[in-house]
Amino acid sequence: MEQRRRIGAYGVLRDGDGRVLLVRGSADADHPGVWQLPGGGLAHAEPAEDAVVREFAEETGLAVRVTGLRDAVADVTRYPDLDVALHTDRIVFDVAATGGELADEPAGTTDLARWYTLDEVGKLPLLPFTADVLDLAVDPLPADALRPRREPFPPPATDRRQRFAAYGLVTDPAGRILLTMIADGYPGAGKWHLPGGGTDHGEQPAAGLLRELVEEAGQLGRVVGLLAVDNLHNPGALGPEGRPLDWHGVRVIYRVRVDVPTEAVVTELAGGSTARAAWFAPEQVSGLRTTDVVALATGQRGS
Repeated sequence: MEQRRRIGAYGVLRDGDGRVLLVRGSADADHPGVWQLPGGGLAHAEPAEDAVVREFAEETGLAVRVTGLRDAVADVTRYPDLDVALHTDRIVFDVAATGGELADEPAGTTDLARWYTLDEVGKLPLLPFTADVLDLAVDPLPADALRPRREPFPPPATDRRQRFAAYGLVTDPAGRILLTMIADGYPGAGKWHLPGGGTDHGEQPAAGLLRELVEEAGQLGRVVGLLAVDNLHNPGALGPEGRPLDWHGVRVIYRVRVDVPTEAVVTELAGGSTARAAWFAPEQVSGLRTTDVVALATGQRGS
């Protein structure tokens, strides 16, 4: 099957009684009649925080603001009629209502917006990611829940890319921070960066980060929390392709602990994008040439 990627942003909104707001897939949705958290796909270059605010307005009539980062999950939907497997990375925020009136989407991929208690939610047909985020039992949908697509997926753009990646603020029991240096030929070459990178098709974000940690630095870690989500838009990025691309990167940053650190060693599986890896004391980071992601995660801007 042809492998495709998509990035979406979703929100958990509760009312004063603890009920959660869900939307139902319309006849034009991939899963008609199935309920999910409000949200949807990111436009090119759109930050995830902006996307969830926009989607709430479109699907529920409510104005919201982001109050926290809740989760990052991924799933794959297969469209046998089109021979396509669509991987969706879903960034989930906690949000609070700031205005508007609850209203159903007039013409789109949802047709109802309703408040439900968690007990009521557990009795609804749910997209699996919604059940997972709400800590409910995840039941696979029946095969006939997926509507055959009436239109093919558009061809991939040749002049722009949207990429999802997972990175880690990786520390050891001594408080040292693990960084990796970007290799020549890649954007930011020579700068120290957080371990991590693009996830594979079908891979969960946290699992992809832990894989990258082994490949780039030879370390075994465990994820202990989700720190931030970062948006990168470079309309003229020049990378290994050898030509400028309109590049949109969405990067989630986790806190990762390496309980038994070893000497940081780049393995052959790193694919050439990592030149070296090393442990640093926190006070050393400000004296390094670092990427903006390192500054975001550590609160220290390098030289």
